[in-house]
Amino acid sequence: MMFSYFGLQRPLVSVIKSKAAAGKAEIKTGADQTEKYLPYLKGKRIGLLGNQTSIVGKTHLVDSLKTLGVNIVKVFGPEHGFRGNASAGVAVKDEVDKATGIPIVSLYGAKQKPSKKDLADIDLMIYDAQDVGCRFYTNINALARLMEACAESGKELLILDRPNPNGYLIDGPVLDMKLRSGIGMFPIPMSHGLTVAEFAQMLNGEGWLEGGVKCRIKIIPVADYNHDMPYTLPVKPSPNLNTQQAIMLYPSTCLFEGVAVNHGRGTYFPFTVLGSPDLKGKYSFSFTPVSIPGMAETPLYMNQVCYGLDLRKYDIGKLRKTGKINIQWVRELYKAYPNKKSFFDYEQSAEMGNIDFRTGDSRFKQQIIDNVPEEVIRKSWEPALSRYKEMRKKYLIYP
Repeated sequence: MMFSYFGLQRPLVSVIKSKAAAGKAEIKTGADQTEKYLPYLKGKRIGLLGNQTSIVGKTHLVDSLKTLGVNIVKVFGPEHGFRGNASAGVAVKDEVDKATGIPIVSLYGAKQKPSKKDLADIDLMIYDAQDVGCRFYTNINALARLMEACAESGKELLILDRPNPNGYLIDGPVLDMKLRSGIGMFPIPMSHGLTVAEFAQMLNGEGWLEGGVKCRIKIIPVADYNHDMPYTLPVKPSPNLNTQQAIMLYPSTCLFEGVAVNHGRGTYFPFTVLGSPDLKGKYSFSFTPVSIPGMAETPLYMNQVCYGLDLRKYDIGKLRKTGKINIQWVRELYKAYPNKKSFFDYEQSAEMGNIDFRTGDSRFKQQIIDNVPEEVIRKSWEPALSRYKEMRKKYLIYP
């Protein structure tokens, strides 16, 4: 295993987290602990993979580091771009940051991985981007590709860790690698219960990086944090995860990316409402998706009234209490849907619109069709999920 912690050893991390659980300390992200990593950056040419969530207090990390005299020579952007204003699934082009003049290389477009040429003028890479704890949230894929590139180029990677707002949640099918895709690359459950630094350790430790390479990583852990702590993100992690309610519901409602139900894209409350024009007469709640540049330019059922569920005031405490994603909403809307065949056949050829790729389990769709009880569905996940939970313990930084 090739990693180290700046200023903190594993036992001390555990002690600090326990203190936080009692409400006696305040969470500090890796980026917020400038004193831990600034000495290591001095005199080096720095590259950064980050986005709009890469902040120190209320200041962007790039601005903070430049003010401190750090030489940032290049920035890399994941899905949604470095500024976080591109829609989901939309390719992003390389550009030059207007504010700083720093070149920005997109890793969600023509390439998904930095080339050796991209890294040639860099001494040290930094990764700092907020994750939300789901396999299909693609920042972890960008992290993996970056780790591969750093390993192949002999570069070290500094990870400034951040809390996982869904860190309490370890649930869903573990990815069947036959369904490996851009929204699921590694054999982890839908909700993996890791921070990005913990996941990086897992990538190294399990040999999941391409060619079995190992990346030299250093980690600034989150101070005073544990996975059961509620955490409100200070900046929206992507255009459509624009509220804390959406972030907490995302592991459950993102299942609707793979069926013929609009999950709020084309509204200002995505992932918190679910509906379809075909459910008229079944539900009284309605909404109308429209084109919203930067969020959803051509949403499903654009300009059509959709009927369904309003989850904007759903008690998130119920999810925290059970520690499970909610699959009852899929079951309910499937039962209510008049044309059962079209419910799952929507955009079947596309990864983004196929629930098999979303769940990572080819059985789930048929289980819903056959009205298999939830406890039986969950039992089918259990063998792989139990193995994952045991493996996960090896890579935890936080209790």
